This record gives sequence, structure tokens and C-alpha cells, in this order.
Amino acid sequence: MNVLDLARPEVRALTPYSSARMEAQGAAIMLNANESPWPPVGDDGQGLNRYPDPQPAALRERMAAVYGVRPEQMLIGRGSDEAIDLLVRAFCRPGVDAIAVSPPTFGMYAVCAGVQGAAVETLPLDADFGLDVDAVLAGLSPAVKLLFVCSPNNPTGGLVPQADIARLASALDGRALVIVDEAYIEFAEAESAATLLGQHANLGVLRTLSKAWALAGARIGALLADADVIALLRRIMPPYPLPTPCVQAALAALDETAQRQTGERVATIVAERERLAAILPTVPGVRAVYPSRANFLTVSLDDAPGVYRALLAQGIVVRDVGRYPGLAGCLRFSIGTPEENARLLDVLHRCAEAA
Repeated sequence: MNVLDLARPEVRALTPYSSARMEAQGAAIMLNANESPWPPVGDDGQGLNRYPDPQPAALRERMAAVYGVRPEQMLIGRGSDEAIDLLVRAFCRPGVDAIAVSPPTFGMYAVCAGVQGAAVETLPLDADFGLDVDAVLAGLSPAVKLLFVCSPNNPTGGLVPQADIARLASALDGRALVIVDEAYIEFAEAESAATLLGQHANLGVLRTLSKAWALAGARIGALLADADVIALLRRIMPPYPLPTPCVQAALAALDETAQRQTGERVATIVAERERLAAILPTVPGVRAVYPSRANFLTVSLDDAPGVYRALLAQGIVVRDVGRYPGLAGCLRFSIGTPEENARLLDVLHRCAEAA
């Protein structure tokens, strides 16, 4: 069975929009897109009067090299959120098909499904916030076309073993796609599930430049998947998804010098994460610190709302994740600079003293 047999038939039959930039073929005089022939004031050579390449070759090749895949196995979009939306729209028929998630987890999977009119099946993580593969496989209905696995998971920070991902992909071959969200994998010091792509046509991996690569404001992410899946999603993707300044920022962030600096920063974040994970349990009012392989720690507190308000009063905003299943009374702390983390600990100690 071809993996595209799982996609919506109307999407498979769709004639994609042919953009003017795709037709340009490197022409010197471009009169086909109704663009301004002059750049805007202050352009500084960026060429902002011209529509950008839908999938810029230089960025595609550089990101493919970083992620260890072929360029045709990668779709670049506006963060990984766009890839999630495209996957749901391409594979889920409204009112018929479903996605599956294991809460507590990233909320955009369910939001995209809701917009598409696809059902959301929930197969919760176990008591230690681990993924129970047997329970997932036993609980999936035939309606599920996409299984989303967040690894490291947001908001709990746990990493799903590669063997479990391979097992899920094998068991669901011909039935559903397994989409592994690796937004935080750089902080996990672990191998990407992208190494499994050659063995599983129904596997996809989401990556982003928003976290470790410090480009949250540029909105550059990618789906790594079978080349046929990538080609299918390009049919329904907007014609010009990547703004030129964002592409330029991404290219700069991925040059050799910047890559070395990013590696140093990631190492600092990991060291700070482990330092905070050791200190936080000694702070009065902290019940538990959950193990994390991401750039954050989720912490259970005696008075999470009070601590949240106290931190906010001191100019520190954290994430209240108490609404997630199993995380009542929990806050999520992103790992900041050593100075920011020291300030966080200072305010937490003062909260404890005041209590």
C-alpha cells in the first residue's frame, strides 16, 4: 500500500496552484507576477519587491544537511505549526477521520483537527508521563489517520525511545501516519527519529528553528517525511509561505560559525536545566520536578497560582500548565540565561519565606 492511499482522494486529485515564481526559471526580466519593478525604499538589496521562492533551494539544502535528510524529504513552512495543519488537511476528511494524541501534550494538534472537523482520540500518557505503546495501539480506532507523538514532550519533557517510535510506525503501516514532533530534540542529546525515515514511509518528523536555533520570531520549521508525502503537501500549501527576511535569517543562523555558537548555547541550557532540576526540589513549596529532556522544567507546587502571581509581580512570567491532564498545581519554567535562572530561584525562595 502506498502511503498516499491514506490521504484524502480530493487532495490527491487536486491540481496545485502554479505560482509565478515557480514559472520564472531564472529569467532576467520578470513580468509575470504583477510585482513592482522597483525595490521598496530601504530594501538594501533584499529584493523585497519580488515574491520569494516557495521552497528556497539554498535554505532547503542547508536544513536538509543539518537534519540528515535529502532535500526532497523536507517541506519548509511557517514553524512546525503549518506542517501540522497541512497534514491534518491532507489526510483527514471532515466528519470522518481522526487524529490521535497522548495528553498532556502540545495543544495545536487538537486545534488543527478541530478546524478541519476531524475527531481527536486521546490515549493518555502513563502515570510517569511515559508513552504506553501497547495502550496506544490497542486504543486506536480505524478512523485515525495521524498519530502525533511529541518527543521530548511538551509540557512534561519526556523522550520517547526510538524503538517505540519504530514499533508504532511498523504496527500502523498502511493504516496511519506517525508524526513525531521533535521541537526540543536538540536539548535531548538524542538521535532524531529522522534516521528511521528510510524504513517507514508512514513516518514524519517535525523540526523547528524556533527553539535551539533562537528563531522563534522568524517562524521557520520543517516536516521531514517520505518524498511523496512532501510533494502532496506542497499541493495545498500557500504559494509563498516563506518571507524573504525570514529565509535570510535562517541561512545566517545555519552557517558554520552560527552552528558552533548554537551548540555552545544548547550546552549551557542543558547544564542550567540539570542545575535547576537539582536545586528546585530543595525549595520549600516545591513538591516535584519532572524529568525533562527539553529546554524547560515542569514543577509541581503547593500553591502554583500564588507562585505564578508572585513571579509575575517581579517581572517573571512562566507557564501555568495546571489545565493539562495530570498536571494540576504545576508551572512550566523555560530555562533562561544563568542570570535569569538565578533571579527565578531568588524569587521562589522569597515566596517560600513569605508563605
